[in-house]
Amino acid sequence: MFSSLLSRPWQLFSKICTTPQEAIKGITNNSFLLVGGFGICGIPMNLINAVKESGVKDLTIASNNCGVGDKEGKKDWGLAVLLRNRQIKRMISSYVGENVEFERQFFSGELEL
Repeated sequence: MFSSLLSRPWQLFSKICTTPQEAIKGITNNSFLLVGGFGICGIPMNLINAVKESGVKDLTIASNNCGVGDKEGKKDWGLAVLLRNRQIKRMISSYVGENVEFERQFFSGELEL
């Protein structure tokens, strides 16, 4: 009984979406997103691809890293997809990692940290 009382308030915020587009419906230009995952594990690629397709820009994103990316964009994975598409304005992360494009945009001043 005690545990059901604790979980009841959270049911007000519970929402099940049937498509990624439905899940990102409230994301607009200049939104702040918290994105899960660690390295290339647990990355919400369906949601990232939906954000890419939506065309929203100037996103501020907080995540462990900005995905994996190479110079040509052939191996972009995770948030690197949005980074390459210039949809991220500011990135808050603790690890640059193996993302060459993230490093390039940061050191050139194109991306705020």
